[in-house]
Amino acid sequence: MLVFHGSKSFRIACHDRTMSNHKINLIDIIGRNEYEKYLYRCLAPLPFRRYRKRSTYLDQAVPKGFHKVLLIFDKGVVGQIEYAPAEASYYPIFGDGIIVMNCIWVLRKAKGHGFGRMLLNFMIQREKNAKGFATIALEDHWSPWLKKEHIEKLGFTSIDSINVKHKEKHRDECFKIHLMWMPASKEASPPRWDKLKLLEGVDFCLAHPLYRPERLKGKKILEIC
Repeated sequence: MLVFHGSKSFRIACHDRTMSNHKINLIDIIGRNEYEKYLYRCLAPLPFRRYRKRSTYLDQAVPKGFHKVLLIFDKGVVGQIEYAPAEASYYPIFGDGIIVMNCIWVLRKAKGHGFGRMLLNFMIQREKNAKGFATIALEDHWSPWLKKEHIEKLGFTSIDSINVKHKEKHRDECFKIHLMWMPASKEASPPRWDKLKLLEGVDFCLAHPLYRPERLKGKKILEIC
């Protein structure tokens, strides 16, 4: 595997038995206009539009260190990771020197090649001064995204959780939201989170499992189960 470093990307050419003649690019798309649509619709099959909540979040988060990285496999976008310092994350997670992974996603058709680990390593290498990395994970949720077992395989450990249910979807099903942590050193202090704030859901990613529609402005979409 040959790795070439650039200011905005890692270019990776694979020559092993399973990936022969394939090319992988990891590209930080901040400031790259040709990839702007992925700042708004991610990998979800949704129409591209610059919706207000997302634009507002990006305007505030990018100057504080927000990054989004795409994994391009043979010219097709098959993976992504989005992260920021805790003060610029859209989760109510707090801590000094902590980087929060907003999301990580590899398309099902691209599973089995270690792309999730590759995206995670990109974040870790770029954030060498971080004291640790945090995110959330879902357990027993009907969505295939941010599953606890997937986040654990990347090296994160649950340090707290809250048992909730959705007020509109699958109303009789309880699920857990976990605060996940991966310290970068033994001296790192674990993050804190605001569980009650999390009950409001998120409003700056249309594809997020905890998305709160605009019509529910000011209301909580989750309740304690």
